[in-house]
Amino acid sequence: MSRYTGPQWRISRRLGFSTLENGKELNRRAYAPGQHGQKRKKQTEYGLQLAEKQKVRHMYGVNEKQFHNTFKRAGKMAGINGHNFLFLLEQRLDNVVYRFGFATTRRGARQLVNHGHFLVNGVKTDIPSYQVKIGDVIEVREKSKNLAVIKASLEAKSHTVAFVEVDADKLIGKLTRLPERSELNQEINESLIVEYYNRMG
Repeated sequence: MSRYTGPQWRISRRLGFSTLENGKELNRRAYAPGQHGQKRKKQTEYGLQLAEKQKVRHMYGVNEKQFHNTFKRAGKMAGINGHNFLFLLEQRLDNVVYRFGFATTRRGARQLVNHGHFLVNGVKTDIPSYQVKIGDVIEVREKSKNLAVIKASLEAKSHTVAFVEVDADKLIGKLTRLPERSELNQEINESLIVEYYNRMG
């Protein structure tokens, strides 16, 4: 399945969840799009599990294959499967760039990474799914430091999460530690995703 590139607000309304994590999509119309959007049927257990998977997949902007492969990687790690899964998604380069505040959305961050605007430990890296390790230094390339989109994003950023360090003047940041589950979106129930994949086998 290819990555969704349509209107993000439509997906958020369909899922009843802000995939942009700012709630703006649901402020005006907190119901699903379409003629029957306000007449939602009660979901089955499977439907709830599937919807939870779709929430997280669209929030991080990952296609189905990458999402499943990340889940399988999490299952091989020590600790709580669902937590490890979210931590691996947080370590994606496009997500880390978004957490730094260099882009206002994960989709925008992915585009910046794809265009080769960042160095990881001094090496140009244009793979959005690159797994950032604790202590890795990510910086904007010298020729990209005057990009208006990055400057505008930093100006609009109200706060930075506690598990990254950012120097907004030098346009450089570092992942200092893995996040704690309490620091991530509390609307997500990752146990439903674990149940979904266990059901699928």
